[in-house]
Amino acid sequence: MIENEIEAVNWIHNRKKYGPKPGLMRVEALLDLIGNPHSDLEIIHIAGTNGKGSTVSYLRSLLMEEGLKVATFTSPYVEMFNERIAINGKFISDSDLTRLVDKLKPLVEEIDENPKTEGIPEFEFLTVLALEYFKEQKVDVVILEVGLGGLYDSTNVVNPLITSITTIGMDHMDILGNTIEEIAYQKAGIIKNNIPLVTGNIDHSALKVIEDKARQLNAPIYRSGQEYKVLKSSSKEEWGESFYFENEEATIVDLHTPLQGRHQIDNAGLAIEVFYLYCQVKNINFNIKKVRSSLKKTYWPARMEKVMENPLVVLDGAHNMPAVKSLVENLQSRYANKKIAILFSALESKSIDLMIQELLNIDNTDLIVTGFEFPRSLEISKHDFSNLNLSFEPNWEIALEELLKNDKYDLVLVTGSLYFVSLVRIYFKRSSQSMI
Repeated sequence: MIENEIEAVNWIHNRKKYGPKPGLMRVEALLDLIGNPHSDLEIIHIAGTNGKGSTVSYLRSLLMEEGLKVATFTSPYVEMFNERIAINGKFISDSDLTRLVDKLKPLVEEIDENPKTEGIPEFEFLTVLALEYFKEQKVDVVILEVGLGGLYDSTNVVNPLITSITTIGMDHMDILGNTIEEIAYQKAGIIKNNIPLVTGNIDHSALKVIEDKARQLNAPIYRSGQEYKVLKSSSKEEWGESFYFENEEATIVDLHTPLQGRHQIDNAGLAIEVFYLYCQVKNINFNIKKVRSSLKKTYWPARMEKVMENPLVVLDGAHNMPAVKSLVENLQSRYANKKIAILFSALESKSIDLMIQELLNIDNTDLIVTGFEFPRSLEISKHDFSNLNLSFEPNWEIALEELLKNDKYDLVLVTGSLYFVSLVRIYFKRSSQSMI
């Protein structure tokens, strides 16, 4: 018997990470044993290389502004495991998590013994647990974030009201493919017959793959820059971004998001278009005033998150090459002529050398590469950066404390792996240092 949340989380983590074969047979088998809870849920399904978490957050704000009970399933977590399963922003309780793991455990063990399924991996189990919890709690709508890819992801068992693909970039190539078109094909696997699809800012070659799939399935497609448009406002914000949104029904000017970076405007616009389509499907009035107010309330941790004012310290989980490019673009635009220190670490599975080269493109910046305690985290000894203008400090706490003592920087940025950034975030929350 699972008796507490520590046992529950340990039991989940002790499941294997991936199934021996790609496919939905395992998650379908477990769902069938508990009565297919997903069949009773209204779901918005979101895939993409980057931008999923922020898009989920914007969309949750928009839907909650209508008084709806909104469930979210996201990954990874920033500080605590329970974050991944939430209703109206409130994480699943330890007691509910423990109860559901204990409820599902004997069914999982039954499937584990079946040679055709070969056991339920961690993420597949968590998907089923979340869907069962959302059904129990009688939510109005679920925003379901894909874990990896789309086609064979465990979330792809659902029949959604709307699907969305945020961005396509080079990440997880060992699983999804080595070209942008192969990765796009995997993401496009969430497209369903006659179900509306909304796409974000996606390059032409990847978008063509998605368009072809949508055409085959008669799925209406709403593309950024075509069926809807998102344009950055010329007005300067002290923090965050201003923009306007336009689609077939409305033009909304002077929208504001507290999240920073051009990519956050794209994510917000995508969320507005998904919300607009949801309003059409559910016969809800698309209220511009509510759209404006809900965006201002949106919050997503570790995305250009300010945790200290003096010195200015910002956390940003730019965990792969596309995210680092967006980060560099934002810094070059907003912090030109400022003195910046960047504390960086990442997972060895990422394109670390390229990410570091990209960060070094920022003028007037000191880059410090560090390590952190986590499986597959960066191992400095594996890399030769001797010809690059950067420094090393294996202990990230020592590196950070030295930066905080130094008064020459206008901005101290901690970035890279979300696992690394989450450790730093916890450090600020637990220490006497500011979290604003």
